[in-house]
This record gives sequence, structure tokens and C-alpha cells, in this order.
Amino acid sequence: MGFWRLMFLMDLLIPLLMIIYGYVYSQRVPKKINYFSGYRTRRSMQNKETWDFAHRYFGRLSLVFGLVLMPLTIIAALTFRNTDVETVGIMGTLLMTGQIVFFIILIIPTEIALKKNFDKDGNRRTDR
Repeated sequence: MGFWRLMFLMDLLIPLLMIIYGYVYSQRVPKKINYFSGYRTRRSMQNKETWDFAHRYFGRLSLVFGLVLMPLTIIAALTFRNTDVETVGIMGTLLMTGQIVFFIILIIPTEIALKKNFDKDGNRRTDR
């Protein structure tokens, strides 16, 4: 049971970080474009406007999906609560892997939104 509790807490970290990251970046964008923190892609780092847009967009997505993943994670973890240590380890690892993949997939709609709202040089589109 002790290992299950540890794995449960580890499984909750990713949705919790998505919620925190989402809230922070949807409200406060890093002031300067940098290579160390924040949502950093070639398209998002073109200028301050694309930087701000990408952070707010990705932040909102991350917040919403973190709030969705949290109860799903709890339900999933409870299903293997009374199983052996090996099953808890495998299922917990699979759950975390799925969460990470899901978090990375959020890049796709953010990049699509950037492409839709800005041209290849980072200028806001007016032809919509």
C-alpha cells in the first residue's frame, strides 16, 4: 500500500504541473523571449506578440486539460489500488507516460493557432 501511495502522488504530479503551468502562463507571460523557460518553439519566439499569444493559448489548453486529467488520473489509479507492487509500478508508469504524451500533444493545436493567426514572419494575419 505504501508503494501505491507513492505512485499515486507521482501520477498526480503531471496534471498538477499542467494546472499550475497553465494558470501561470495564461495570466502572466514571461516578459522576455528566452531559451530557458516557457513555451519555446521557432514560431512562438519570432517576436513579442507571437510569444505572448503562444503562452496564453498553451496556458489555457494546459489548464483545461490538467483539470480534465486530474480526476481521470485519480479514477485510473484507484482501479489498481489493491494490486501487487509490480502491477502498481507498471500501471503507474503507463499512466505517467500517457500524461506526458498528452502534454506534448498540446503543442500541435498551439502551433496550428500560431500559424492561423500569424504569417511565417510573425506578423499578425489580417486576411481572416
